[in-house]
Amino acid sequence: MEVAPFSLVEPLAGGALIGLAAGLLRLGTGHIAGISGILRLGVRGPDRGWQVAFLAGLLLAGLAAAAQAGPRLAAGLEKASLTALVVGGLLVGIGTGLGNGCTSGHGICGLARFSKRSLAAVAVFMGMAFLTVLIRRLGGWL
Repeated sequence: MEVAPFSLVEPLAGGALIGLAAGLLRLGTGHIAGISGILRLGVRGPDRGWQVAFLAGLLLAGLAAAAQAGPRLAAGLEKASLTALVVGGLLVGIGTGLGNGCTSGHGICGLARFSKRSLAAVAVFMGMAFLTVLIRRLGGWL
């Protein structure tokens, strides 16, 4: 598989679009762009209009990225076990419930609002991510 040369253009453009979307959602609806909360409200909430539209946009953008990237999108995923993926997904779900928010809610919106709780949450989940990668690279059990 050919590796594309390093470029800052795509990450900067993507980050700008994420920030713009989060800002517009906050200005337009007063809500925070925390995906776990939007999903929860979209499934169980009484007012589902904007949540369903937001989630549909995420899904369509993901499908467009997958179509454009082709097999490069999931490179390395074939090495992950189904058990590890399921356990990881469950841990993320439990963590978003306990932390009262997800990576997007805390990492993008919470830090932008100078939330101390979000700073603590981001420090913990990023620290755990670094530790997981370190263990994995050292040949650990993950």
